[in-house]
Amino acid sequence: MEFSSKLLENAVYEISQLPGIGKRTALRLALHLLKQPKDQTTALSTSLLKLREEIKFCSNCHNISDVALCEICANPKRDESLVCVVEDIRDVMAIENTGQYRGLYHVLGGRISPMEGVGPQNLTINSLVNKSKEGIIKELIFALSSTMEGDTTNFYIYKQIESLDLKTSTIARGIAVGDELEYADEVTLGRSILNRVPFENSLKL
Repeated sequence: MEFSSKLLENAVYEISQLPGIGKRTALRLALHLLKQPKDQTTALSTSLLKLREEIKFCSNCHNISDVALCEICANPKRDESLVCVVEDIRDVMAIENTGQYRGLYHVLGGRISPMEGVGPQNLTINSLVNKSKEGIIKELIFALSSTMEGDTTNFYIYKQIESLDLKTSTIARGIAVGDELEYADEVTLGRSILNRVPFENSLKL
């Protein structure tokens, strides 16, 4: 792809680094921005800079937040004895959209994947185990994607907290094997949480 402007080429290159965006789409977006009023482009770049520089991660659940404790964890109406373990922030948003869950979350930041160089130490598993030992949490719901990596992560966490007086469950397999939570429709995902089953049952399959 030949460019008449180095500035345009650099912008296209940076935009194309975003997931799911190729060079042609990046070019279309860059040219679109050029046609917009300058203040609109400035507002976009300012919001992205502020996002990168000012965003925080909740000190309790590791969800993204504008303050030290996210709105979900700070809400006294949420059930702090019930914690849903998810891979990332998109899963929190997907589950919240169902309106079926009133507990708290714990965002792992990924899943164990030796092939990708991701081990337990790269996730927030230690933080989850330490919280579980405090005695406030009564049930952990494993809501990781039903992939080999997701199942491995579930099992690893389960072995870390197995000796604790803690109920563990996993969302019902209304979510197809291999599917990501963020792509599940709200009704299916909501039912999967409500119809969750003891995690021990999944070990017998």
